[in-house]
Amino acid sequence: MNLPNKITLSRIGLAFIFMFLLFCHNLLAKYLALFVFCLASVTDFLDGYIARKRKLENNFGRLMDPIADKILILAAFLAFVEMKIIPAWMVIVIIFRELVITGLRINAATRGIVLSASLAGKHKTVSQMVAIISILVFLIIRESGKAFWSPVWELWFRRGAFYLMLVTVVLTLISGVSYLIKNKDSLFAASEKVN
Repeated sequence: MNLPNKITLSRIGLAFIFMFLLFCHNLLAKYLALFVFCLASVTDFLDGYIARKRKLENNFGRLMDPIADKILILAAFLAFVEMKIIPAWMVIVIIFRELVITGLRINAATRGIVLSASLAGKHKTVSQMVAIISILVFLIIRESGKAFWSPVWELWFRRGAFYLMLVTVVLTLISGVSYLIKNKDSLFAASEKVN
C-alpha cells in the first residue's frame, strides 16, 4: 500500500478519535476535537497532492478517498444532530446524496469503470468542512465563555449553524446532480452491462 492510500485510511481512524473527543465533557477535549478534525481535513488534500506529484494514483485511492471523506464528514454531522445543534433532516439529505453517488460509483467500479471525484464534489467537501469547523469553534467559544453566554448568544449560535448547514445542503445537492450529469454515459454504460 502506497503513502497516499495510508494517509487516506488514517483519515478514517482520525474520524473515530474526533468523535470520541467531541463527546468528552471538557474544554480541552473540544480543542483537541477541533485539532483532530483539522488534521483529518488536511489529509484530504495531502493524499491527493502526493498521489498526483509522485504519480501514485490508483483505483484503490480513487475509490477510498471520497469514502474516507464521507466517514469523517458524516461522523461530525451525526454528532451535531446528537448534540441537538443541527436538524436531522439536513443530515438525512446529505446521507441520501452520499449513498446514491457512492452506490453508483461502486456499481461502476464492479464493471471496470472508475469514477473519480468531481470538482463540484471537492467544493461540496470544502463547504462541509468549513461548516463543521465553524460549529466546532462556536462550541469552544460557548464552552469557554459560560460566564457571559446568554440565551441571545445561543440563539445566534443556532441560527448561524442552521444557515451554514443550509448552504452546505444546497451545495451537496448541486454537486450530486452535476456528478450524475457529468458521468451519465459511464453510469448508463455500467447499467447496460448489468442488464
